Amino acid sequence: MGARYRAPPPGHVVTLPLDPLTALYHRASGQTHVVAPPVPEMLALLVDPLTPGELLAALGERYDLPDGDMAALTARLDELAAIGLVTCDAV
Repeated sequence: MGARYRAPPPGHVVTLPLDPLTALYHRASGQTHVVAPPVPEMLALLVDPLTPGELLAALGERYDLPDGDMAALTARLDELAAIGLVTCDAV
């Protein structure tokens, strides 16, 4: 299988849309992060743990992804894990 990523439980991150960006307040760290699409969409899909491949497929079903890049998506997930916006469960 592979690593599975998961967003924090509901209520742990406060989201404020600031078209076209989104502010995310991470309660556990007390930090606010300003992110661009597709980060909010990724977090919404990561309510249940997903592998990067599963997340890429889900994003492709919902949004126009002309060239989904698995390496770029995995790098973004690792960045989000480093700041605490997702957790990674290695399998």
